[in-house]
Amino acid sequence: MANILVVDDEMGIRELLSEILGDEGHVVQLAENAQQARAARLESRPDLVLLDIWMPDTDGVTLLKEWQRDGMLSMPVIMMSGHATIDTAVEATRIGALNFLEKPIALQKLLKAVQQGLSRGSEVARPAPASLPTASAEMLTNNAVTHAFSSNAAGFETRQFASSGILAPASNNQFANLSFELPLREARDAFERIYFEYHLNREGGSMTRVAEKTGLERTHLYRKLKQLGVESVKYAKRGES
Repeated sequence: MANILVVDDEMGIRELLSEILGDEGHVVQLAENAQQARAARLESRPDLVLLDIWMPDTDGVTLLKEWQRDGMLSMPVIMMSGHATIDTAVEATRIGALNFLEKPIALQKLLKAVQQGLSRGSEVARPAPASLPTASAEMLTNNAVTHAFSSNAAGFETRQFASSGILAPASNNQFANLSFELPLREARDAFERIYFEYHLNREGGSMTRVAEKTGLERTHLYRKLKQLGVESVKYAKRGES
């Protein structure tokens, strides 16, 4: 179990990462801006930081520079962004970032990056030594960034859901109970809840097969289940036992 700090100004991203990492057994601390991240860094000394690049007050690269300058970059830092350029990612790795994740973040890619970061233990993430020739330093950072920007087609972690009576198959009676008097949003949510529970039960709780059947990307499916109140994390734990 590790102490992980997630810094992102988007509430949805913070909650999703917190839920995923919490399910993996980690203690997760959240910060929505650089000010909160500074305070969290001083108070809890995280084992790993997931740091968004674009934030309203101070961007992630600037905060990374600040930590490096003040000798506080004693933990691995993984940068995240959906809009960063190659140059920005290269700069972050030169400063000391261990890895770069492009949003939307694939679940398996996230867990792999976190595992790699934590495996470094007490090693200090730092930029390439100044004594290296410029060409060599650029080669190292460009290779790292090229890997980070590789196709998002990498597989996602397969999470198993319980096939017990908790997830009963959706019967015709369940659909018959849907009221056409409901507002459209509520009726749609009720239908989608039954729809996904039906597929989860039919596919034995396999997120991979449910994603294929429903035509959703697996990270989107994970968010959708959370939105509908289908407690995927709890069922995943039971399914993995």
